[in-house]
Amino acid sequence: METTRQSKVSRLLQRDLGEIFQREGSRLFGGAMITVTKVHITRDLAVAKVYLSLFATNDKEQLIEKVRSHSKDIRFKLGQRIGKQVRVVPDLKFFLDDSLDYIENIEKLLDD
Repeated sequence: METTRQSKVSRLLQRDLGEIFQREGSRLFGGAMITVTKVHITRDLAVAKVYLSLFATNDKEQLIEKVRSHSKDIRFKLGQRIGKQVRVVPDLKFFLDDSLDYIENIEKLLDD
């Protein structure tokens, strides 16, 4: 069960990370569209699991690894945005959210 504080911080992270990916995504990730679908944060607000949907890319695994390699830069930019609102900027762990691919696959199966 997520506390009120966790859900507020999760929404804050989702919004600000989405804006960071929107502004910096084309420069860092070669034009791929990256959407933050959900953020889960630990009770101590130290670690955030960030789930991303990736579009306009052929190799999603390679792109998620590239995002992970830039996690320090992304955390720094996030800290500049939310540094006054949270005590500690959480560590970011990025994961691929394949729920849209799953839904698309089910729709294909139902159409056949």
